[in-house]
Order: sequence, then structure tokens, then C-alpha cells
Amino acid sequence: MKTKSSARRIFAENLRKARLAKKLSQEDLAELSSLHRTYVGSVERAERNVSIDNMERLSAAVGVSLPELLKEGKR
Repeated sequence: MKTKSSARRIFAENLRKARLAKKLSQEDLAELSSLHRTYVGSVERAERNVSIDNMERLSAAVGVSLPELLKEGKR
């Protein structure tokens, strides 16, 4: 039986895909979202329990709505 991914993992995977589609480095994304580069990296590795406020900042920076970044199997 396959278990569903956590919201954190789904967000991390979709954020990374969106960042790469925009041809942004983690450093670029960090600058656009006013967050630290190491923080962005840890979010993309699903190591961080990222706040909704920072999720909004990251989604705005990649130009993808937050609900889209939380959809499993999308992007």
C-alpha cells in the first residue's frame, strides 16, 4: 500500500520544479522571496516546517499559486 506524501514533501517537490522551470537558482529564489539561501535549500529538501507566510513568499517568487504548489502529482 502506497502512503501519501506529506504536505511538506509535496510543497518541497513542487517548489523545486517551479524554480527550475523558471531557471532560477536557490540563491535567486532566496533573493526574490527575501529569505536566506540555506533556508530555501532546506525547504526544498523538506527539512523545514515552513510557515504559511514563507510559503506565500516562495510561491509569489516563482509565480505559482500556493494551492498549486500543494497539489500532489502536479506541475
